[in-house]
Amino acid sequence: MSTFKVAVLEDVKKIAFHDAEKREPGDKQVLVKVDSCAICTLEQRVYTGVMNRYPFAGGHEAAGVVEAVGAKVKGVKEGDKVAIRLLNSCGECYYCRNGHENLCVKSFIAETQECAMGPGGFSEYMMVNAEDVYKMADDIDLSHAALSEPLACCVHSIRNGQVELGDDVVVIGVGIMGALHIQLAKLKGARVIACELDAKRLEIARKMGADILINSGEVDPVDEIKKLTDGRGADAVFCTVPVAALAKQAVDMTGKIGRTVFYTSFHPDLPIEVSPNKIHSSEQIITGTVNPQKKDFLIATRLLSSKLVDVSALISDKLPLAEIEKALEEAVLPETYRIIVQP
Repeated sequence: MSTFKVAVLEDVKKIAFHDAEKREPGDKQVLVKVDSCAICTLEQRVYTGVMNRYPFAGGHEAAGVVEAVGAKVKGVKEGDKVAIRLLNSCGECYYCRNGHENLCVKSFIAETQECAMGPGGFSEYMMVNAEDVYKMADDIDLSHAALSEPLACCVHSIRNGQVELGDDVVVIGVGIMGALHIQLAKLKGARVIACELDAKRLEIARKMGADILINSGEVDPVDEIKKLTDGRGADAVFCTVPVAALAKQAVDMTGKIGRTVFYTSFHPDLPIEVSPNKIHSSEQIITGTVNPQKKDFLIATRLLSSKLVDVSALISDKLPLAEIEKALEEAVLPETYRIIVQP
């Protein structure tokens, strides 16, 4: 019997390697040899104990090479480079059937690996359904392909923000998600203004294509946005930082018929003051965005395959699966972007 290694988070900062049986794929299954799996906030929270979900086979930003396919698989073949959609949906609830599978009431209950619940990308192999496998360009760097899922989240966010040609778009925060928002908003033809406290991250914003940089620790960003837009306010504002005070800034700097998008969840979840009259008289839209739809994932894979989006500056380090504990310790540092685990 052939086996492969799976890393499992068994308790706070406790990782163990399990042996899983390597099987032949069923009719509509694909066996993928994992090349790269990025560490997301979800895995960081389980590792540090913020989320108690043990044992947990983490890793949902994965890419690799197809090793074998089932008899009824048509979309990919042996040797193809692929990204894997691992934040799953049930397909049966009201939201899935209504075309909003990103809001599935039973989502993310994954059992990719037999040894533990979870998406299971921190492993040497994955057996996944063919519908969750997306073919990438032959020449793509698979560590870039692993970022298909976070990019898909931002694609969904940009769609909710209804960004149009010539819009003034503000991105609050230049973590990895803010950086991806900047690139996508530029592709939509917007003038992009980045607001951030950290000078190094403002430089990343410049590399991503931001037209104007605002250091929010030195000036009032709401006043600056008003000045830059002749008093109107921005057409779309994306808040990617989990701080309620910045959510209020986002609302305040959005102009008439503008869209305010809360990309992130907020911790702690504190209320903010909003003027109902401002919303009434300006037709401002305040909305959120959560998880990508299948369409968003497809768009993300195409953007990466065609090199319209460049994520090279957003990969802080690459470490082998055997050093996953070191990788997770690096990932929780505030100055890092994505750490890639490579089996």
